[in-house]
Amino acid sequence: MRTQNPLDTLRLSLQASVDALARRRACDIDETFIDDYVRLDWLEWNGGGLRLTTVGENICLQEMTRLRERAETARA
Repeated sequence: MRTQNPLDTLRLSLQASVDALARRRACDIDETFIDDYVRLDWLEWNGGGLRLTTVGENICLQEMTRLRERAETARA
């Protein structure tokens, strides 16, 4: 069985975290993930709130593209 490395876990959970931010539910994001997202420059503190950075946007787009490609490959 292959275990995920911590960076993969963060990449896979980023979209759910961004969705939580959009719903103003930052409390639903694991605090350790927030620390890692900020350290990686995927999220940033802004006026007491969190927001997605350009790097974070790019990571989200990469993950969506990867998942879309996987789905297309599975259908073929």
